[in-house]
Formats: sequence, C-alpha cells, structure tokens
Amino acid sequence: MIEIKTLATGSTGNCYWISDGSTPLLLECGISFKNIQRALNFRTSDIAGVLVTHEHKDHCKAVREVADRGLDIYMSPGTKSAVGIDHHRIRAVENKKQFKLGTWTILPFDTEHDTAEPFGFLLASTNGSKLLFLTDTYYCRYKFNDLTHLMIECNYSYKILTENVNNGRIHAGLKKRVMQSHFSLENVIEFLKANDLSKVQEIHLLHLSDSNSDEKEFKQAVQAATGKLVYVP
Repeated sequence: MIEIKTLATGSTGNCYWISDGSTPLLLECGISFKNIQRALNFRTSDIAGVLVTHEHKDHCKAVREVADRGLDIYMSPGTKSAVGIDHHRIRAVENKKQFKLGTWTILPFDTEHDTAEPFGFLLASTNGSKLLFLTDTYYCRYKFNDLTHLMIECNYSYKILTENVNNGRIHAGLKKRVMQSHFSLENVIEFLKANDLSKVQEIHLLHLSDSNSDEKEFKQAVQAATGKLVYVP
C-alpha cells in the first residue's frame, strides 16, 4: 500500500510526500522547506530522500534548504548542473540506472520538457506496490507493467487551450510552448490506454493549469477512460 500526500501542485510550486509504510520520500521540493515542515506537521526527519525531475523553480525552489537540513536529493546530471548548487547532499543519478532508498527501488527515465535533462521516476516497493511519477512532459515513449499507483501531469486540454487563444486570453506563442512541454488531457488518456492498468488502484492528476484546465472534466474523462479511482489534488 502506498500513501500519497500532495503538499503543493501547479505552477506556483510542486511537492509530494509518499510512503510505502516503511520509507517516506519527497517528490520535488518546489516550495519552501518551512512550508514542507508545516504540511507534514514537522515530521521530516524520517524522509529518506528527495527526487527532483528538473530545474524549474516550481520543482526545485527549496533544494538548498532541503540539502542544508540533511536530506539527500537525487536528480539527473543535467538538472544538477542547471540548478547550479554545489552541495554534498545533491546526488546525480543516471538515466535508466536503478538505485535504492530504503524499501524503494527507483528507476529514473528521460522525459520531454524544455529543460536540461528532465526525468520521470518509476518507484517499486518491497511491499509489491509500484508507482509511476510523470510530470512536466508532453510525451512518454515508455510503457510500464504492474503499476499500482500513477502520479501524472494533466496540465491542459487542447480544447480549452485553443479557446483561450481564440478569445485572446493567452498569446498564441504560449500555446506552442505549452504543447511542447506539458502533458495534455488527450495525451494522458492515450498514454494510460497504452499501458497495463490491471493492477492500478489510484491515479493522481497533477499540475493542472489555472487557466487551461477543468478539474471536474479532467477527472471524469480519465475515470471514464480507465475505470479507475482518480484524484485531483
């Protein structure tokens, strides 16, 4: 069994706490460490590590704070270089090379985003659970088996984005940037249908755009496409 707590999600900051009942981890640290502490009732000493997908501030804002507090942070070599912080707690991990944190075995894999070397993470627990963390990417070339939990970006829909461009709410140039860096509802559903969801217990939709998404519509669409329990934090 996996427990998931969303501490923050979206363009203002991303941070998630997960645990398999034995080893707690943080996924991203895009909010201040003080806010992380408050969200976790100041129970942070047992966190085994922090995984960071890329160098945008809404995902890595608190890297130095977190490192100074004695937590090890794992990211790609490209992200480490782009973050530009030299600290012994910041660890570069290689694409498609597994590493272990407590009861988790973690597989980093490459994603598609407008950053140096973005990663997604596949996390397998000794209790048999398997979680996919996939955010800030417009495409995923990989398929996954035996997943039990998904935490996946669902940033916008083509319909809403196009309407906002046509109505002048957003610039056409921004539309292109969004489409080349974030997961749409349509692509999320296509990705889910291409993967083995037979063991999936929960799907968490992350990083919804403030202006280009509809929480109720997205939840219903993914539930209808998968028949699974869907959360929108």
